[in-house]
Amino acid sequence: MIRSQVYQPGEDSFLLFQKAREEVRTDDIVLEVGTGSGYIASSIHGRMVIATDINPHAVLCSHAEGVQVIRTDLTAGLRRIFTLVLFNPPYIPTRSHERLDDWLEYALDGGPDGRRTLSRFIMQVPDILAPGGRVMILVSSLQNFKKCEEFFESAGFVFDIVGNEILEDGEELRVYRIIIA
Repeated sequence: MIRSQVYQPGEDSFLLFQKAREEVRTDDIVLEVGTGSGYIASSIHGRMVIATDINPHAVLCSHAEGVQVIRTDLTAGLRRIFTLVLFNPPYIPTRSHERLDDWLEYALDGGPDGRRTLSRFIMQVPDILAPGGRVMILVSSLQNFKKCEEFFESAGFVFDIVGNEILEDGEELRVYRIIIA
């Protein structure tokens, strides 16, 4: 495994973890999408915790942390059993000429507007979310909060903001709790 190819926890991971820890119930079946190092999935305690990542190095790294992890693209191949889904999507706006073409890129590249992976996830998550399930998702001001909120609503979700943090460079991070309306 090559740790330099795995997203290591930072302010965004710490904020999502803090809010997920407040949200998780002992009977939750939890899925962390894009687990990276496994920092969150290895520290959350529900009835069952599973993680996914597309990056083979992240899968090995998180497995070494004791995480039950599946190598897949977002939620591909999963079933509708999860009562809590966690996701810190790649959100850095990236143009094609800025791409690094390595495994770490999957954790960083949010597409031209920072919302490419978020959009794909929001369209897929209803297929794996149990009735009454919740989604906790980290969103950056780099993605345009208003556009993300409009997308949540147009996809049939209601949301609330359960946490936020403003970083030294002025970027704001928010954790949204979304549920199917």
